Amino acid sequence: MSYAYNDRDNLIIKYLPLVKKVVSRIDVKDHILDNDDLVSIGVIGLMDAMDKYDSNKNVPFEAYATLRIRGTVIDEMRKSGKVSRDKIDKLNQYYHAKEELENRLMRTPNELEICEKMGINDKQLFKIHETVHYLANYSLESALFTQDGDDFTLMDVLRDDSEDLPLDKIIKDERRHILIKAIDKLKDREKTILNLYYVEELSLKEIAYILDISIPRVSQIHGKVLIKLKDIIQKLMGEDDV
Repeated sequence: MSYAYNDRDNLIIKYLPLVKKVVSRIDVKDHILDNDDLVSIGVIGLMDAMDKYDSNKNVPFEAYATLRIRGTVIDEMRKSGKVSRDKIDKLNQYYHAKEELENRLMRTPNELEICEKMGINDKQLFKIHETVHYLANYSLESALFTQDGDDFTLMDVLRDDSEDLPLDKIIKDERRHILIKAIDKLKDREKTILNLYYVEELSLKEIAYILDISIPRVSQIHGKVLIKLKDIIQKLMGEDDV
């Protein structure tokens, strides 16, 4: 889709608030790229959307641009190594230890048991929970469902967006159903944090203020809730033979 230079500049100005909104939903804590950097990268994604948008597909430009902007920003963040391989390895060790304990104890192990199994302390476990929190800002697919290469995120299931392609929509509808059932099994405080973060779109700082806890504590709880959701979802998927 081609534009005259003036039209293109005007469109960039018009949709700059959209770029800022998309970037604001990505936690950049401790990242080498700051908010201004990510907005600039997001503008590149916006321009890419302007070049590739096809109005014949009956998808609103804002919806298409949102996906392009988010994808461009996340790709750049991945390149800069926000979640290191070491952190991913630690997370995988956590899941393996948890699975072994579950098979041996025939119940969900508590945090102390997992720490003893892994030979780590509370602070190291906190870092693992933070890793889950960070992964959630890339894609909840990596935190909740198996990694099958699609672009599924928790935002997709908490909001009934209409821009999905038919095949994607079938998959997401199935997972939306599972996720809703899983969220119903959470405690009220856990539901509150998910609602404030994903639906109300509040920052960690705002959530920390509302709940009267520290920002790191919010990210830790968020990570723990996602791990809990993952467990519930796996059980539900097994029951429903998904």
